[in-house]
This record gives sequence, structure tokens and C-alpha cells, in this order.
Amino acid sequence: MSPQISIILLSSLATGTIITMTSHHWLMAWIGLEVNTLAIIPIISATHNPRATKAATKYFLTQASASAMILFSSMINAWQTGTWDITNLSSEPSHILLTMALAMKLGLVPTHFWLPEVLQGSTMTTALIIVTWQKLAPMALIYLTINNLSTIVLISLGLLSSIIGGWGGLNQTQTRKIMAFSSITHLGWMTAISTIMTNIMILNLVIYLIMTTALFHSLILSKSKTIQDTTTAWTLSPTLTTMMMILLLSLGGLPPLTGFMPKWLILEELIIQNLIPAATTLAMSALLSLFFYLRLAYTTTLTLSPNTIQTKFKWRFKLKPITSLMMTSSTISIFLLPLTPLMLL
Repeated sequence: MSPQISIILLSSLATGTIITMTSHHWLMAWIGLEVNTLAIIPIISATHNPRATKAATKYFLTQASASAMILFSSMINAWQTGTWDITNLSSEPSHILLTMALAMKLGLVPTHFWLPEVLQGSTMTTALIIVTWQKLAPMALIYLTINNLSTIVLISLGLLSSIIGGWGGLNQTQTRKIMAFSSITHLGWMTAISTIMTNIMILNLVIYLIMTTALFHSLILSKSKTIQDTTTAWTLSPTLTTMMMILLLSLGGLPPLTGFMPKWLILEELIIQNLIPAATTLAMSALLSLFFYLRLAYTTTLTLSPNTIQTKFKWRFKLKPITSLMMTSSTISIFLLPLTPLMLL
């Protein structure tokens, strides 16, 4: 893909998201989502192989169906209330349609089946865009309509996503599928707290974006597409290997790393609201996702694959790429926990 086409597609991707995040009219929000979807499809299918074409088709059908449900939801609400304002969503059928549409766009359970397959058919860079930037517009719509959505439904979706996201990642060997189930789990935590404390939801989203960006950059730099590939990452850079291990532990939510902050705040707020069963379920589901994070960290830093003398290692043949973004996001992903009191102001 030429640089000019890449700039046009990435600009359209950013424009569609910004239109949705800044709109007050449902039609403008829908147009932003459509522009965003149409911009990412050529990026997914740019590699011209059957797996990428299949992933682009799945992504298009899922996102188009979700966008149509959002349009139907807004039309029903406009029919009954006479207004297209996003914050004025008072129709019960509109609530149900909008919740399921946003769950489909985010990849929440039970509409999560497309996310691991689409990520597996994409390149590592495209997968990074799908699990980070593509979550901003639906999360913005949840933030704008949170006063009208059902608390019980959102908490239920969050609990199911955290459980099934952790459960589904246990048997995976592909790093992109592991990151897909990790995304499902983290978005489940955000959805569970969204109706109670929106500022914690936004904090969790920002930390998730930073940690996922850092880890994906590490995987891209070490060319680790499977768990077996991580066993030879130490030949490329021992420092990078150590950083990957710490990032994985941060994603798992272990103190004293940054990833512990949102989990701690969410569990504390759920207990304050007397939602003890929900808090217990989320805490137990965190153990499931922690298992495959620890497995990936173990293979990255503590094991060596059974290699023969003829095995090709990833020695430093190429020039070192620019890693300023990766190092910045990695540092934030590790050392941000002491700033927790400032985050709550």
C-alpha cells in the first residue's frame, strides 16, 4: 500500500471516530461509525491473502449489522420522542437495540465471536488498531447514553465478558488471539463499572490502550506471532524480553504495576455499592486471564524451546527501529500506580 493511500485511510479512520465522539445527533454518530468502518476494511485486506479477505468480510458484516441496529434504535427513539438527540434516549426498545449494537461493536459477550478471528487474519499492526482505536467510538457512545442504559444489563454483559474472555484465552497459542480475549476481558471490566463510575471507566480505558499499545509494539518488534516465537525473543533483545514480561504482568493486574490500579478501583467501587457477588465474580475471572498472561511471560523469559544446532535465531541483523512510542507507553504501563490519588481528583 502506497504512503498516500495509507495517509488517506488513517485520516478517514481518525475522522470517523472524532465525528462520532463529538456528535449530538444520532445520524452524525452513525455517519462517523460508517466512515470508520469503511476506512479500516482496506487496511485489514491490504495483504491480499484469503485469511485477510475473510477477516475483512467478517469485520464488515459485524460492524455493518451493529451500525444498522444503532440506526434502527435512533429511528425508534425519534419516532416516539420526536428528537434525534443522543442524550435523550427514553424509549425502551431503543435501549435494548443500542446496548446490543454497542456490545457487538466492542466485541462483548455474547457477540464476541468475530474478534479473535478478525485479529488472527490481520497483521499485527492492524490488530493493534482494531483493539485500541476502534474501541473509542463505541465507548464514547456508551459514555453519552449511560444515563439511559440498563445497569443490570451492562453489569451482566461485563461479568460474562470477563469470565468468557478469560476462559477463551486459556487454550490459545496465537498471540493475536490471546490479545483478542484479553481485550474482551478488559472491556468487560469497563462495562461492569460504566453505570456506576464513568470516570473509572475512562481511566480503565486509557490505561488499557496504553498497556495494549506497549505490548503489541513489543510483539511486533520481536516478530512473535505464536507462543513458540516468544521463546527466541531473548536473542533479539534481552531488555525487550524483560519489558514484555513486566507488561504482561501489568496487563494481568498484579501490584505494584499500573494494571493493578483500574482493577483495584473497580472492585472497591463495586463493594461500596454493595455489589459483592459482582465484585467476587470479577476478581475470580481475573485469575483466568492472569493464567495465560503468566504462561506467555513464562515462555518469554524463563524457558528455551528445544532447538537444534541448525535452528535460526533472531540475531541483530537489521537496524534498530524507532521505539520511542513503545518505551513511553511501557514506562506508563509500569510506574503509574503511585499516581492513583491524583487520577481520582
